[in-house]
Amino acid sequence: MTNHAQYSQMHASDGTVVRHPDRPQPRYSLPRAIKNFGLLMKDKEDTSLVFKIYESLPSRNFMPRVKEFGLSERGEFLRRTEPSLPEILDDHAELRKTPKGSLAHAYCDFMESEGLSAAGLVAESERLGRNKYDDLVQWYSERSRDTHDLFHVLTGYGRDALGEQCVLLFTHGQSPSQGHLLIGYAGAANIKKMVWGSKAPVMGAVRQAKATGRGAPALLEQPIRELLKQPVDEVRRALNIPQPTMYNECHRIWREEGIDPYNLLASESSSEPVAA
Repeated sequence: MTNHAQYSQMHASDGTVVRHPDRPQPRYSLPRAIKNFGLLMKDKEDTSLVFKIYESLPSRNFMPRVKEFGLSERGEFLRRTEPSLPEILDDHAELRKTPKGSLAHAYCDFMESEGLSAAGLVAESERLGRNKYDDLVQWYSERSRDTHDLFHVLTGYGRDALGEQCVLLFTHGQSPSQGHLLIGYAGAANIKKMVWGSKAPVMGAVRQAKATGRGAPALLEQPIRELLKQPVDEVRRALNIPQPTMYNECHRIWREEGIDPYNLLASESSSEPVAA
């Protein structure tokens, strides 16, 4: 098995090292992850806690993925043509020049309606004050972060509580990590508690999301600039991303039960779970 020291000896064709020798060794700590998850449940707007959870549960398959993709012909091409996704994704004026119905238009509509930006997600991750290193790990990690909102658009999962858990489990299907599992499944269990008595298949929805992510090619390994120009439905077909039927069913059932899917979090201000 390749160790971290050996990764520091591997270079891309332009000389960029796979893992910078000064990059700190990841330290696995389940207690620290659980502590930060508890804090996240109290303040779900503090997305810096999400990054702390990921850091506490490093995946042993992460470095092999970075090496395999980063040193591949496709990886080298994407580093040359898409060195920074936020610059591409936040240029809505340029993205709007693509044909109507494109992934770019769907992405702009989503981000503008939610008041989001790729730069905003960058700022949240940088609140941790982590050092940056000139290596493939930095590029791969940032590319994974910057495709998060594209996942929302392509999968059809919204930014409601269940939608976020589904995106996390979809991401786990793409790039397995205990952090995604912890937040995704624990978050789903918390939702079930909040809407106690509801018939909505919450766990079925997140399991479907995980299976969808596993069955789709890794989005971060795709040419994002080119995908943005294509019709969004064609991109979904090409990436084998079906309709989120279980998630949609949860929303349908909740509305029938008088529960607003986008106001589930408000119920936590009460000491009692919402009864369907």
